[in-house]
Amino acid sequence: MGNCQAIDNATLVIQHPCGRVDKLYWPVNASEVMKMNPGHYVALLLTTTTTTTTTTGSHNSSNSVRITRIKLLRPTDTLILGQVYRLITTEEVMKGLWAKKYAKMKKRQSESPDKQERMKEKMGSDSEMKNTNQVNLSLSLSLHILEV
Repeated sequence: MGNCQAIDNATLVIQHPCGRVDKLYWPVNASEVMKMNPGHYVALLLTTTTTTTTTTGSHNSSNSVRITRIKLLRPTDTLILGQVYRLITTEEVMKGLWAKKYAKMKKRQSESPDKQERMKEKMGSDSEMKNTNQVNLSLSLSLHILEV
């Protein structure tokens, strides 16, 4: 009696996209779970809770925000007891990767114009260096031909 918390720590939970929950009582490789659920990746759920305290006049109020992040696992990773995992479809993974790529692209485009000008100047000096290297190479070739 009273050992239900010990049992929860001795299980690993796998949440399916449809809402079904599997509980396993032994460690298992992510590849085995992926084989049993084709078209899905296994992700570890990382949950953090942050609290913000606001004071308005004489009243103090604290708001807690629960943030859940996921970490995709490699097929060679082992699912360990006491953790919660979620199956994610390949479509959701691709959407997330595209969103991340799009955010990086937007960030690069929103760089300051000064940085872009410096890059252009640098690229210009690089092309000048290439031109001078080509001239030096052609001069050395012509000198070598004259010597022979």
